Amino acid sequence: MKAVSTIVIAVAFASTVLSGPASADIARGEKNFKRCKACHSLTEGKKLTGPSLYRVYGRKAAAVPKFRYSRGLREAAEKGLVWNRESLMGYLRHPKKFLQKYLGKKRVSNKMVNKFKKKKFRRDVIDYLESVSK
Repeated sequence: MKAVSTIVIAVAFASTVLSGPASADIARGEKNFKRCKACHSLTEGKKLTGPSLYRVYGRKAAAVPKFRYSRGLREAAEKGLVWNRESLMGYLRHPKKFLQKYLGKKRVSNKMVNKFKKKKFRRDVIDYLESVSK
């Protein structure tokens, strides 16, 4: 009996780990992303006011060819910034403060003006971006 309960627990744990974050809500993330669509596309090569976010998750920052990024974002890219869960959580919360901290500078230039203070909102958007980046 003990072996059976151990197997059940192991299967439940594995399914949770393999299905992604317990807090993932990709449908809500897609809905939340509508606030980003005014400036960003998810279509490869389609630039709006902001660069295309096609496959942004896991990509080096400032990597869309022929897009004029801010100096701050270009410097962060030169320093090795890659868009992952941690970096996106910080950047989406407060882009300018994130770059200031990342670059160790008091003054940085940045074009992103939106700030998303709610952690769940940012997490869902990031889960959505990760899902469409595969």
